[in-house]
Amino acid sequence: MRLGFVSALVALFPFVSGTRAQKLASDIPYVENGHKRHVLDVYTPERPDGKSLPVMFWIHGGGWQAGDKSDVALKPKVLTERGFVFVSTNYRLLPEVSMAELMGDAARSLGWVHSNIARHGGDPARIFVGGHSAGAQMAALIASDERYLQKEGVPFHVLKGCVAVDGDTYDIPRIILTAEHRQALYGGKMFSFGHRQKFGNDPEKHVDFSAVTHVTKGKPLPPFLLLYFSGNPDTRAQAERLGSVLKAAEIPVRVHGKGDSNHSRLNDDLGQPGDPATQELYRFLDPLTGRKQ
Repeated sequence: MRLGFVSALVALFPFVSGTRAQKLASDIPYVENGHKRHVLDVYTPERPDGKSLPVMFWIHGGGWQAGDKSDVALKPKVLTERGFVFVSTNYRLLPEVSMAELMGDAARSLGWVHSNIARHGGDPARIFVGGHSAGAQMAALIASDERYLQKEGVPFHVLKGCVAVDGDTYDIPRIILTAEHRQALYGGKMFSFGHRQKFGNDPEKHVDFSAVTHVTKGKPLPPFLLLYFSGNPDTRAQAERLGSVLKAAEIPVRVHGKGDSNHSRLNDDLGQPGDPATQELYRFLDPLTGRKQ
């Protein structure tokens, strides 16, 4: 059974498992008369306390070619219980659209959230952006390159934090060189639609789509949490690379590697009791939202 379907069931039946669950408003269009994937889901606490709540805006993974906004596992449940509104968005996919259009979809979705989330109890001035895998690259880029939100009329300062989970493309030129060198060294077939092609097969585009490019000292970037599976040398190297650039720019950042996991489980286990990455997530979010640890 898909975890997104389970989330929907819990939203419909809030007393399942005897825990406080979240309400779900699904398939909300964020583009008028748009593409079928121009939709998002909004999860809110079952019994809100009347206060404007911080918002977690989540971008799913899938190599920019697959995935769905329902792939959220436990995150809506545990974050709404901690006083968040949780938003999960879809976006158009490669190769139907270009990477620039795909990124634009994510920014437009966040623009809708900024304009409309107050109707769902969310605070448009306190938005966190997060994502897994391809979504981690997208979240990190939105949180570092202010042009995406500027185009949507969203003040950059409303971003209060970025949670990037096991991305391998914060520095795209480096991952291209790493992957292609590995293939050449061991006699593997070169990629026909790898990172080089997905990001436009243009060195300037590769640089521009890299979060590390846009991190500079004095720029008002939000704090970052970079989670990675320590058994994957590529996501570990990329997290450490972005972390070092953020630290050099004096941007608050936490970098945490989790072993005994894998690329998917790291993301799906967020919210599990006793999970080390979940504990890091809460340590990151709580001070930024005023929640006592």
